[in-house]
Amino acid sequence: MILDEILKKVKTRVARLPPSFPETPLRDRLSLTKAIRNRNGRNAIIAEIKCASPSSGVIRRNVDMAMMAGDLRDGGCVALSVLTEPYFFGGTGRDIERVKTTVHLPVLRKDFIIDKRQISESVSLGADAVLLIAAVLKNDLPEFVDEVIDSGLEPLVEVRTREEAELALASRTTLIGVNNRNLATLGIDRSTTRLISEQIRQEGRLIVSESGMRSADDIREMKQYCDAFLIGSSIMSHNHPRKKLEEFVCA
Repeated sequence: MILDEILKKVKTRVARLPPSFPETPLRDRLSLTKAIRNRNGRNAIIAEIKCASPSSGVIRRNVDMAMMAGDLRDGGCVALSVLTEPYFFGGTGRDIERVKTTVHLPVLRKDFIIDKRQISESVSLGADAVLLIAAVLKNDLPEFVDEVIDSGLEPLVEVRTREEAELALASRTTLIGVNNRNLATLGIDRSTTRLISEQIRQEGRLIVSESGMRSADDIREMKQYCDAFLIGSSIMSHNHPRKKLEEFVCA
């Protein structure tokens, strides 16, 4: 399974992390939750900067992170997601630093977090939020959510099933992402968001629908079931990423 292959590489990376990271100067973190809630009548799109993925291979070559971040900001996204996994997604932690020096938007670190040192690393890189995957962390999820919050960042907890949603709802997270992509088969099923959304909304949490949005029609179909969308490949593979983003924002 592709997730197992990814996690094997993640464990190798984590083994090389230092036991701690230097304290960074205090700065105001930008809230992903507030950015989603203050979308001013537009669709709340978290635009994801990624160069590759297991499902698509190479998506975009020679990406200038600073230039892309500015372009997507101007396209109306409420936040940016930055892939920092190097082997399957072509990312690096330094990409967050490049993006943060360019735009004043919340930045989500998208990676496979399995060790609390990665949370400290996220703080040092300048991230505002961190993705936590329920299928990866399982019963350790609430503890990792607490660690992220106590570090001054926001967790976005990713789920795919009702059982994972229950685990997320038992934690302190405000943001729950529903991944429409099956990590085992890499197939897309947008009904995943629709099937889980009511369970999450009943608890007053915000829902981010992840993966599978290719057109304005997809957004119009799905926006009643969520508060925001995380979109990467459809934007990054387009000849004009900003134009594609604007299509989603205004749908």
